[in-house]
Amino acid sequence: MADLPATPLLDTVSTPDDLRKLKPEQLRQLADELRTETISAVGTTGGHLGSGLGVVELTTAIHYVFDTPRDRLVWDVGHQCYPHKILTGRRDRIRTLRQGGGLSGFTKRSESEYDPFGAAHSSTSISAALGFAVANKIAGTPGKGIAVIGDGAMSAGMAYEAMNNAEQAGNRLVVILNDNDMSIAPPVGGLSAYLSRMVSSREFLGMRELAKKLARRLPRPFHNAARKTDEFARGMTMGGTLFEELGFYYVGPIDGHNLDHLIPVLENVRDAEEGPILVHVVTKKGKGYAPAEAAADKYHGVQKFDVISGVQTKAPPGPPQYQNVFGAQLVAEAAKDDRICAITAAMPSGTGLDAFAKAYPDRFFDVGIAEQHGVTFAAGLAAQGMRPFCAIYSTFLQRAYDQVVHDVAIQNLPVRFAIDRAGLVGADGATHAGSFDVTYLATLPNFVVMAAADEAELVHMTHTAAQHDSGPIAVRYPRGNGTGVGLPEVPELLEIGKGRIVREGKGKTVAILSLGTRLEEALKAADVLEAKGLSTTVADLRFAKPLDVDLIRKLLTTHEVAVTIEENSVGGFGAHVLTMASDEGLIDGGLKLRTLRLPDVYQDQDKPEVQYAEAGLDATALVDTVLKALRHNSGGVAEARA
Repeated sequence: MADLPATPLLDTVSTPDDLRKLKPEQLRQLADELRTETISAVGTTGGHLGSGLGVVELTTAIHYVFDTPRDRLVWDVGHQCYPHKILTGRRDRIRTLRQGGGLSGFTKRSESEYDPFGAAHSSTSISAALGFAVANKIAGTPGKGIAVIGDGAMSAGMAYEAMNNAEQAGNRLVVILNDNDMSIAPPVGGLSAYLSRMVSSREFLGMRELAKKLARRLPRPFHNAARKTDEFARGMTMGGTLFEELGFYYVGPIDGHNLDHLIPVLENVRDAEEGPILVHVVTKKGKGYAPAEAAADKYHGVQKFDVISGVQTKAPPGPPQYQNVFGAQLVAEAAKDDRICAITAAMPSGTGLDAFAKAYPDRFFDVGIAEQHGVTFAAGLAAQGMRPFCAIYSTFLQRAYDQVVHDVAIQNLPVRFAIDRAGLVGADGATHAGSFDVTYLATLPNFVVMAAADEAELVHMTHTAAQHDSGPIAVRYPRGNGTGVGLPEVPELLEIGKGRIVREGKGKTVAILSLGTRLEEALKAADVLEAKGLSTTVADLRFAKPLDVDLIRKLLTTHEVAVTIEENSVGGFGAHVLTMASDEGLIDGGLKLRTLRLPDVYQDQDKPEVQYAEAGLDATALVDTVLKALRHNSGGVAEARA
């Protein structure tokens, strides 16, 4: 009788407590099953794949060695956390990743006690883990703070700010540098693994501490010489001098896919009395899945795909993506003006600037995950007569707001901001939504803030920004494809602060004032309202600042109901229109003025059309808003015309 297949180890593991019951020699099988499950899940849902595959063994080892969730594990950014979610009680929901009502694509405090800190922007993990470590130290309670941070995230200054402040945490803080780009470490092997185990061992650390105490009794020159000899000797064999200077005990580099190397080193680090400690682990994005390993981006972000072939599900062909429209137009502008240059913060393809980088490499700058530096760098370029375009996602530009205010706006420097991913972004959820940029930019003196209604408007606005030298200017546009209106052969130079009438109503009942890509929904709403006998004018204001005061005044004084609509939070375009109307006394005459904007909540991930319907920013919501306003009109216009 044939032997029945053994129960998969992963089926026996619901939480890390179950994982820690396994024998060390079983961990290789578990990691292989965890990798297979991750590939299967992401093949079903889409999402971030390569980064998670690269940390399968590291995830297994951390939860096996440390006492999570008592030890607080913080994943930097969080896009590599899918294996972590599978091991921490969420395997039964892993195929709801990034779906409406499903698991977040990042760590999320409300989702699990194993997610002690929510993240989706990079380089925050060390600061957060330091907070956990110091809080436990002050309270005298057990528990470490563990930060897992990638080499890319180490390009941001915040990581070093945290490390510079970390010494007071002592051995409560462990930082694991996940070097998946081979950008720091030489190739690792048996000798490196042996040295890492040796220098992280209790015996070595004990001898080192004794030697340090003895050295302190020596005259200062001898004490300093002894300290430098220790650092030099370990630096020659292992690297890490920079981290040592920041107060960390450095261990590594070690092979992040070799559990026989990882487990003993992490156990030594766990039990060490000296700290804080940095463990340098070298991994490979996409590890264990051939299509991901072979891909240039290691399958960083993928659509649904066939697990066997690795072929991703392609969306049907449609209008060009906004990011590519911007990138192509900027290339065209740069061909005519050698003062134009482009800056991005580690997102060349995501912002459409990969085409610019190829065409004009000497005028393209990827500053890494350093938005603050990128903005001030652009300010310096502008002050020297260049025409810089700073292309950054709306949600990431928030990280550089002080630089936008202090280094750009106050000095009235002509930096051009291309704000990608404005509005709601679907599966990436609240952490990546561009919900606030109109509010935080239009409040600044000297700023021009534009919002493209479609891909043709984006061409015009990019061209206009290129010519604008009298101060800072921004154009915002959403994620995804355009509306299909087509691209103009010749871009138009827009008059600053002037909107346009897109649809003129025959009567003077309803005016819809749209900013950005809600224009399509505004036109749909106008069709419905016209069918109900309500004449509707639709305007695309183009500018949130400066407002087209003449056009707005005309619309507000000649229509019974006016509604503003925008893909931005309260305090944006609608608030500026209300302020203008109040200042001019236009509301006193009985005008029904309503503002539609994003709700005062953080919206979870879902399909964009579902998100906008929930936010009340679609044609249905516009029609309902108009009808309710008219019903409250003393004349009962809506009821009379229904």
